[in-house]
Amino acid sequence: MIKGLVNRIIPFSSVDGPGNRTAIFLQGCNFNCSYCHNPETINVCNNCGACVNACHYSALQFKGSDIVWDKTACSKCDECLKVCKRNSSPKAQSMTVEEVVGEIEKNKFFISGITVSGGECTLQSEFLTNLFREVKKMGLTCFMDTNGSVPLWDHQELVDVMDMAMVDIKAYNNEEHTRLTGMGNATVIENVKYLAKINKIYEIRTVIVPEVLDNYNNVDKISKLIAILNPDIRYKLIKYRQIGVRLDMINSYTPNDEIMRKLVETVNHNGCRNVVVV
Repeated sequence: MIKGLVNRIIPFSSVDGPGNRTAIFLQGCNFNCSYCHNPETINVCNNCGACVNACHYSALQFKGSDIVWDKTACSKCDECLKVCKRNSSPKAQSMTVEEVVGEIEKNKFFISGITVSGGECTLQSEFLTNLFREVKKMGLTCFMDTNGSVPLWDHQELVDVMDMAMVDIKAYNNEEHTRLTGMGNATVIENVKYLAKINKIYEIRTVIVPEVLDNYNNVDKISKLIAILNPDIRYKLIKYRQIGVRLDMINSYTPNDEIMRKLVETVNHNGCRNVVVV
């Protein structure tokens, strides 16, 4: 029985691909981005118990050596996430493909598809492949949101069953990418080229982080790459925001409209025909 470690499921989302979609966030990531907005999805809970003591509603308790989350008692105050020093969540659940499909079925008449994100969803590629196969039987589209670190050409069954990917290129310069995430970007760039060749990229995203990244160089180089591969691929420029980030790991601010305007001009000048700013 194939299971995936699921951080949370959002029944309706209008920002995770086209139309109204169910967004499924898997637990676990191989990047440690300085500006990560969901750091609680990075690691797997090691049952240390700090969150149990912090919970004021008895929603977290030990069962043997494992922490068990009582969803019905939870107030969603997220105190457990605040005290966790591991960048994890005690609320992540091991779910079968059938269990996740059951959650999707509750809203299948109101959505156009699902998007699986993370963490990094491709780290659970077997679960992801089997989930997509079942969801396609429901007549829904299957998108994945990925950091591009796993060589997708080695996961042909997954690529065949998915409809589209949304890929982050966090930095074009490999040294800068390594400093930001803890890993290089060679596989990320190759994945973008591979997915563009088979027409399976919905969008490429870059977060604009003043004082931390060379934003102009990143956007210039990435947009030139997109223009060569397919100028109609959507390029989304995302303003860095402090919501959810670990402020002890980064010192930056939200870029103003003038900065974003100049970056959009660069993207357009380089030949991209579909740029979005959020």
